[in-house]
Amino acid sequence: MTTHEHPPAPELDVRPELDALDALDGTVRHTTVDGIPTLFAPRPGEITAGLAFRVGHADETLPTAGITHLVEHLALFHLGLSDLHYNGATASTYTLFHVTGDETEVVTYLNSVCTALRELPMDRLETEKEILRTEAGSRGQGPMSQMPLWRYGAQGYGLSSFDELGTRSLTADQVRHWAETRFTRDNAVLFLTADRVPDGLDLTLPAGRRFPTPAPSSALPVTPAYLRGEDGHLVFTSVVRRSTAAAVFAEVLGRALFQDLRQKGGYSYSAEADYSSRDADFATLTAYADALPQKQDAAVGGFVDAFARLRAGRIEQAELDSARGKLLKRYDVPDLGAALLPSYALSLLTGHRILTPEQHRAELRAVGIADLREVAREAWDGGLLQVPARGAEWAGLTPAPRFSPSGVSGTLHPSLEDDDVTLIIGETGVTLSTPGGLITVRYDACAAMTTRPDGARCLTGLDGFRIAVEPTLFGDVTAERIALLDKAVPAPAVVPLPARPAEEIPQPRERTAPDARTTTSGRKQTEGRKRSEDRKPAAGRVTGHFVLVTALATLWPVLLVTLVVNGVKGSEPMGLAAIAGFALEFLLIRAARNLYRTGQPTTPP
Repeated sequence: MTTHEHPPAPELDVRPELDALDALDGTVRHTTVDGIPTLFAPRPGEITAGLAFRVGHADETLPTAGITHLVEHLALFHLGLSDLHYNGATASTYTLFHVTGDETEVVTYLNSVCTALRELPMDRLETEKEILRTEAGSRGQGPMSQMPLWRYGAQGYGLSSFDELGTRSLTADQVRHWAETRFTRDNAVLFLTADRVPDGLDLTLPAGRRFPTPAPSSALPVTPAYLRGEDGHLVFTSVVRRSTAAAVFAEVLGRALFQDLRQKGGYSYSAEADYSSRDADFATLTAYADALPQKQDAAVGGFVDAFARLRAGRIEQAELDSARGKLLKRYDVPDLGAALLPSYALSLLTGHRILTPEQHRAELRAVGIADLREVAREAWDGGLLQVPARGAEWAGLTPAPRFSPSGVSGTLHPSLEDDDVTLIIGETGVTLSTPGGLITVRYDACAAMTTRPDGARCLTGLDGFRIAVEPTLFGDVTAERIALLDKAVPAPAVVPLPARPAEEIPQPRERTAPDARTTTSGRKQTEGRKRSEDRKPAAGRVTGHFVLVTALATLWPVLLVTLVVNGVKGSEPMGLAAIAGFALEFLLIRAARNLYRTGQPTTPP
C-alpha cells in the first residue's frame, strides 16, 4: 500500500506557553530534559510521571487509523511483565505514557519508552496489529459512540467512531515514519510528581516540531440537528468555546437534568453532563439520559424543557453557587501543584492558556447567570441530539442528513435483492439509489476504500456515507467496472483486506418488499455497523402472496354472510361461528396489509 500522505501542519511556538509557566512558581516548577519541556511538583510517596505527545486519533486518516495506538503498543512491548504500575493511552489529540513507582523505576520506564520510540521493535508489528484488532473487538459500542461520526464525518475527530482500519494494512515504513515525525522531543511534554528531576534520565528523541491540534471538519450543514438512535438512550453533544463559564454550565446542566428527569419526572435513572477539552480553543459538551421505552418521549420532552429553561436564563442562584462550589473544591486538596500537573501538561501541548490557581478561582467567582445563559444558547445552537423515539422537529431541530444531496451518472447495476435499489458506477463516484434517497461517495472525497480479492469494494466518504459494492448482489458488476473503481480512487485511500471464506461472500436473498436495512446500506456507519436512524418505510408492492390473501379476504365475507343467513338464526353454535368468521376476516385483512407493506404476513419485530 502506498504511504498515506498527511497534510503538513504549521509549527507551534511553545515559548509563550513556557513563559506562562513562570507565573506558576511556588505551585509548579519547569525545566527541560533532553529538549523536552518538563513540569514537576512534589508529592509524598511514590513518583508519578507522564510523557505526553501531541498526537492522537484525530491526526490520522481512515486508512491509517490506529497508527498512533500501534506505536504506543510497540513502545511498551519491551517492558513485558512488570510489577510497575504503568500503561499507555491514546486519545483524540494526545498519547500518554505514564508510570508510578520509586525514582529508579520511573527512570527505567521513561528511558525504556524513549529507547523503543527511537527504534521500534518491528518484528512485533503483525502481532501487535492482531492484538489491537482483538482489543477493538472486545470493546462495546456505547450509546455515544456514533456522535463524532455524525458531527465530523470519517476524518479528524470523527475517526473515534470507526474501527482502526490501519491495523489491517499499515507497513513497517509507515509506522516508523509516524514515530520519527510525531513522537519527537519538540512534540512532547514530561511531568513528574517530585521536587526535582531524577538523575539518570535519557529521553533522547529525534528533533521535530510541535503539531497544532487538527482543524475540525463538519458533516452537519445545519445545527441544531437531531438523529434517531437506539432505544433507551438520549445523547446531546455540542462544541463550545473553552471557558470557565462553559465548565460551570456543564455542572449546572447535569444537575438540572438529574433534578428534572430523575427526581421530578422519574423518567431516567442516569442523567448527567460533561465538559471536556477538544483542542486549544474549543471543548465538547456532552449530556446523557437513559429511559425505559414507555418513557422515552417524556424524557426527550423533559430534556428539551430543561435546556430551554437554561437558555432563557431561568437559573437559580443556588444552582450556580452549587456548581461553582464543586469546581472550587478541586483546589482544596493537598499537594495542589502535583494534582494540576496533567492539566498543565496538556494545556502546554495543545497551546491552551495556562491559569494559576488564583486566576482560575477568580474566574469561577466571576461567572454569573448571564454568562451561563450565553453558554446555554451557544451549546444549543451548535447541538446534535440523538433521540430514541420520534423526531425532534417540534423542538426546532433539523434532521441530520441521512442522504447525499446529489448523485453521479454512470452505468446502472440493479440490486438482485430489491427492484427499488440501483447501484450507479460513474466516472466521478458511486451512487446507491434507494427509495429514501441517494447515497453518494465521490472518488475525490473518498476517505477509504477497502478491497477484497473476490472483487468486493467498500467506499467510505469523508462525510461518513458508505457504499458496499458487492458484485454478487448487483447485476453486471463486471471486472471492468471494479477496475474503474480501483483506478479512480486515490491510492493512499485504498486498504486491501484478506480473502473471505466462501460462506462469508454475500449471496442474493429471496426478493421481498424493500427493506430499510438494504435500501440504506450506505448510511453513515463504522465498518459493518448499520444505524437504526436510517430505516424508512418501503413503498408498497403487489406480490403473488398479496393477491392470494387479498382474494381470500374479499371472498370470505360473502361466504360468511351466506352461512349466517342460511344458518339457524339465534342458535348459539352459529353465533360462535359468526364471531370466529369475523375474527378470521380481520386476520386476513391484516395479513394482506402487511404483505403489501413488508412482504411478510406478520409485522416484523
